[in-house]
Amino acid sequence: MESKTLALTCARLADNKKAENIALLDLREISSVADYFVIVTGSNEPHLRAIVDEITEKLRIDHNVRPFSTEGVRISPWIVLDFIDVLVHVMNDEFRELYNLENLWGDGKKIDFRPETKPIEN
Repeated sequence: MESKTLALTCARLADNKKAENIALLDLREISSVADYFVIVTGSNEPHLRAIVDEITEKLRIDHNVRPFSTEGVRISPWIVLDFIDVLVHVMNDEFRELYNLENLWGDGKKIDFRPETKPIEN
């Protein structure tokens, strides 16, 4: 799956679980770390877990895509799904404000993301 398509799919899947403040950054011109960041906020620990599960399960089932690694899986306010070219950051409000990834990577291009009117289904 092409990296931009993967990033947009992750954002839509996060939106399926009511993730808030969904941001996509195109880092291709400024970073060798990843092509795209997807940054989303969850309201509490179960919500963060639901977002992560939605992304990982739907990508595995529908596209045979799995994260290369996952950091912060245990009770954590910040979980990172590493798909090599796409890093998905699932954070609570406090950590999102504290680390302010959008500002830190502010030279990246913001990608306009508009939630779908209906969730992605199997």
